[in-house]
Amino acid sequence: MYPYLRLFKTMIIAPFRSPMGVDDQSVLKMRVWFSDIDFYPELNNGRYLTLMDLGRIELAQRTGLLRTVRKKKWGLVVAGASIRYRHRLRAFMPFTLHTRIAAADERWFYFYQYTSCNGKTCSSALVRTGITNRLGVVPVRKVLKSLGVPDWSPHIPEWVEAWINAEKLRP
Repeated sequence: MYPYLRLFKTMIIAPFRSPMGVDDQSVLKMRVWFSDIDFYPELNNGRYLTLMDLGRIELAQRTGLLRTVRKKKWGLVVAGASIRYRHRLRAFMPFTLHTRIAAADERWFYFYQYTSCNGKTCSSALVRTGITNRLGVVPVRKVLKSLGVPDWSPHIPEWVEAWINAEKLRP
């Protein structure tokens, strides 16, 4: 089941936190709840990605992107993801979710997200996202102009570029 209570909490609290720029990092404190675990009992692999949705939503809300998306009747879409698991998050453990925009190209934003606990990175993900309208994907330049940062152009790190190129080879 989707964590609607966490989503509502995130969306209610985010406007009371300080605004963020597109270069800033969102940090959310979380805990592994009973509804998040699998048989082992640790955070389920699929739940990691679901909780990462909350980090991207929080960042979008604090940068003003969510307001722009609603105003223009656009939508948000995930167009690909790659996640790596390193350390287990057991039931009821507190952890932190970090989210930032790692790069952008003509069509997509690339979010780097990771979870940490006790100084260790537990998981890390690269998530390709886009903004859509009724015609398809809205160009990143148009989105950035709407946000008031038309000249923002982050360098695409080599590891992100390699992932982009690898995705193009996928059948």
